[in-house]
Amino acid sequence: MATIKKPQLKVAAFRRFLSVFLLTLVGVLLLIFLLGTNSTSNFVSSPLDDIDELSYTNSHLREKLGFPEQSKLSIKLEKRNQLPPRNIDLYPNLAKDHITIVLYVHNRPQYLRVVVESLSQVVGISETLLIVSHDGYFEEMNKIVEGIKFCQVKQIFAPYSPHLFPNNFPGVSPNDCKDKEDAAKQHCEGKPDQYGNHRSPKIVSLKHHWWWMMNTVWDGLKETCGHSGHILFIEEDHFIFPNAYRNLQTLTELKPYKCPDCYAANLAPWDVNSRGEQWDSLIAERMGNVGYSFNRTIWRKIHRKAREFCYFDEYNWDITMWATVYPSFGGSVYSLRGPRTSAVHFGKCGLHQGQAENKACIDNGMVKVDVQEIDRIANIKSQWQVQVSNNQAGYKAGFKGWGGWGDERDHKLCLNFARMYHAIDTASTF
Repeated sequence: MATIKKPQLKVAAFRRFLSVFLLTLVGVLLLIFLLGTNSTSNFVSSPLDDIDELSYTNSHLREKLGFPEQSKLSIKLEKRNQLPPRNIDLYPNLAKDHITIVLYVHNRPQYLRVVVESLSQVVGISETLLIVSHDGYFEEMNKIVEGIKFCQVKQIFAPYSPHLFPNNFPGVSPNDCKDKEDAAKQHCEGKPDQYGNHRSPKIVSLKHHWWWMMNTVWDGLKETCGHSGHILFIEEDHFIFPNAYRNLQTLTELKPYKCPDCYAANLAPWDVNSRGEQWDSLIAERMGNVGYSFNRTIWRKIHRKAREFCYFDEYNWDITMWATVYPSFGGSVYSLRGPRTSAVHFGKCGLHQGQAENKACIDNGMVKVDVQEIDRIANIKSQWQVQVSNNQAGYKAGFKGWGGWGDERDHKLCLNFARMYHAIDTASTF
């Protein structure tokens, strides 16, 4: 019997050893996989609480400038802005001549799903970096962006968004004046606009977010602070056609030769209701607010006009630019575009509508954009001449603004956004 048990014991011992070995091997392989996943900057599932170890940039400068005291969420979001782009494992290299795309969003998830789907169909989208700038933090908006897999994508969050400050400026402070209250009589805080109305945080957030985003993208992100080429800016209710990126590349290449005085290149006409003239020519007209792009040289000109931008009593960033910033350049400000639109504005609701799953903001719960075959391939010809649109309608120098931007606290915060990435005190510049 002894001669029979000995081999059985050896077999049992070997099986135990093999089981332990296989379990150990599986554990090692799993650990390697997890480390590899983390190293590719896939932070999709990382909660905000897991990024405390990141550095907190420019905090000393912001303290010197007198920024509002930040909440814990505001600080965490600002740290999150330093995370590298996701999907680097899928798209390790950006094209040498890529045009960075910046999508700025608020809180309209219905709309965001549409624009993300349209971007997924854009020819060349995998060659570039998509930056999504959030006005505050909204979980549904965050999840939609985290699901993007068609290119490198980086999220940034406006850390001084009024939506992050429920009890103090730049949100609503308990002692804030409301509507047309008299500050002296009511012993409340705030300076009204030119029409006697006190600030509304939801309204001022539009201009604050755009200006913070511009300063951050051009001067505050390591991914773009050295970028000298064009950057394309789109919003969450802009449907982007499949040929948009290739058309924009052509426009930016032609601009120095066809329209050297043009400041920008546009994917759509200034008139958001127009779909283009369908001519065999390029168009030079005032810069539109749908699918506009410009380079660092133009940004520097805009940045030097921070005081004009920040003190103009108008809560819309685009009207502020048209009515006071562009006229201060001393000449016509034209943008070059094609004769057929490559982006359209589809929104039917105001900025702070459309959060709920109602059907009023999108027809039958869907967006119906007529994308034809000509819109799927690049359709701008280098041999075309340029037609210049003169005597254009719209907001011009002398327009006083629609108001909503009279509070001195908003003026100061706006100016500080222009200074926050510059170590040298630039107060005298503005």
